[in-house]
Order: sequence, then structure tokens, then C-alpha cells
Amino acid sequence: MRIKTVMMMVLFMAVSVGVWAQSGDAIEGKWLNPSGEGQVQIYKKGDKYYGKLAWIKFPNDESGKPKTDKLNPDPALKSRPELGLELLKDFTYDGKTYEDGTIYDPKSGKTYSCKMTLNGNTLKIRGFIGVSLFGRTEVWTRVK
Repeated sequence: MRIKTVMMMVLFMAVSVGVWAQSGDAIEGKWLNPSGEGQVQIYKKGDKYYGKLAWIKFPNDESGKPKTDKLNPDPALKSRPELGLELLKDFTYDGKTYEDGTIYDPKSGKTYSCKMTLNGNTLKIRGFIGVSLFGRTEVWTRVK
């Protein structure tokens, strides 16, 4: 009987440590998009998660100047640099997924609702309009 109790306690502690290790902060760090052309730094502000464009394979335009957010629908934002843009905004962690956030696509100038799911060193990002059924998923990989 005593051995069973000890074994159950050890199992409970192992499971507890595993759950604790998978906190929402596990998403923090740099992530590479599928094309390999950009890296996004994900960080926490308050109790929400954000991501900014930290590296671009081709940071300059044809004239050699830094790329700007030229497709942004807001004329006041078209001249801001692409590098450093906050692409991911306002995500909350529910214990399993990162939800209620948005993702901005500088290649189209559009913002989409978004949810993210972390699985080790891969991050599934689903951008959508309305319900997540109507959207697109990308898989990003962690930069080591």
C-alpha cells in the first residue's frame, strides 16, 4: 500500500511540473515564418502577448531604402518602417491556445482575427475573418 501511495505522489508531482512548465510565457522568443523571409519577436506586455517584425531577409526596397508599410490603409502609417512593426496584438492565453488577438499582414495591409497554438518549437498561427473556419494557417518555427 505504501509503495502505491508514493508512486501516486511521484506521478502527481511529475504531471504538475509538466503542466506548470507549459505556461503562457513559453511562446516568448523569436519565430521564423514558413518562407524564411521574416522573424517575429513575441513578447508579453501586461497579461497579453504581442509580436513585432524583428528581422527581414530583404529589409530594403528597390532604391536601397528601408521598406515601409506602404500598403497600410491608414495614410498616416504608410511611411513607418516595416522592420519593428507590431504584427501580433492583444493575445490572451487560456491554458491551451492564444486567442482574441489580431495579426497584421504588411504584404496586403490587412488585419485579421487570429489564434495561435504552441506545440514545442512550432507555432500554428491561424488568421481569419469572422470565424476561424474561414481562414488560413501557417506554421512558424522557433529560432534558436
